[in-house]
Amino acid sequence: MTSSEASTRRIPPFVSLGSARAFVAPPVAHDYSVKKPASVAKSAGMAGVSRETSATSANVLDSIDDSSPIARELAHENKRRERLLGRELPKPEKTRIFTVSNQKGGVGKTTTTVNIAAALAAAGLNVLVIDIDPQGNASTALGIDHHADVDSIYDVLINDIPLQDVVAPCPDIAKLICAPATIHLAGAEIELVSLVAREQRLRRAIDVYCKERAKNGEERLDYIFIDCPPSLGLLTVNAFCAANEVLIPIQCEYYALEGLSQLLKNIEMIQKHLNADLVVSTILLTMYDGRTNLAAQVAAEVREHFPEQVLGAVVPRSVRISEAPSYQQTVMTYDPSSSGALSYLEAAAEIAER
Repeated sequence: MTSSEASTRRIPPFVSLGSARAFVAPPVAHDYSVKKPASVAKSAGMAGVSRETSATSANVLDSIDDSSPIARELAHENKRRERLLGRELPKPEKTRIFTVSNQKGGVGKTTTTVNIAAALAAAGLNVLVIDIDPQGNASTALGIDHHADVDSIYDVLINDIPLQDVVAPCPDIAKLICAPATIHLAGAEIELVSLVAREQRLRRAIDVYCKERAKNGEERLDYIFIDCPPSLGLLTVNAFCAANEVLIPIQCEYYALEGLSQLLKNIEMIQKHLNADLVVSTILLTMYDGRTNLAAQVAAEVREHFPEQVLGAVVPRSVRISEAPSYQQTVMTYDPSSSGALSYLEAAAEIAER
């Protein structure tokens, strides 16, 4: 491999990210335009149309009236897929460490963490996910055991176990590893209070782990994503001290905006007293419902106040995204042809190219 080839990684074709459900990828974009209209026809009572008829017909999108919302949506998604095919992602000059945080619950922190991490790892980059949420949802989505008997990030923070003894590989995606969370983290907030340098314990553990990887001849980590609990306690403070970038998912509703100013004030305090290198680099709009004016208004307001931080990619409300964790998968492997997977691929590419 030449040095130029080693400095970049190529996103595989949209549907070739690999699926534990043995998803068969259509060979070219033409099949995307056939597949979904065919399922629509089936639901309308046209299941009797033969596969040969579908395969030999002209592009279905060309035969559907442009005024059809389904046709417009399919054509738009098709163009987005074509832009991603063969797209190259730059390898960062040094490890980028993101804290994914928002003290409001249910805005998509864990979903954003695991799916962006999966998209980057599928592109050939080395990615670590650190789950410091006592609920352990990120560990679940990545198929990592996180029952009470497993060594977890709790043992790293409280018992000084090396991070390398805790991380486990994701079974579905190569180059993606995870430090799981267990229910023991629920009491870690109290236990951290009496420890020396309590805000810096995660940062030191990451530094030691990265040095150990280099010492052992392992590839450098390109990205580290820290999934935070929906609070601003000591666990989240540890994540802010360990990271150099903050990724904030914002649900496209006004309740999500109310807590944003408080979050930014807390980040400002961290910058002033604990981690001067921390920056809010990325804001991702999640659970976007294009059918409502409210979602469009919230998106416009966020973009107006944070024009440089807000990603162009927007994550829609998607049943597939919500279903994936129940199969212990990300949406990238559960249903790589879904609009949710496409949106997270776009977000991951945008982050990598910033």
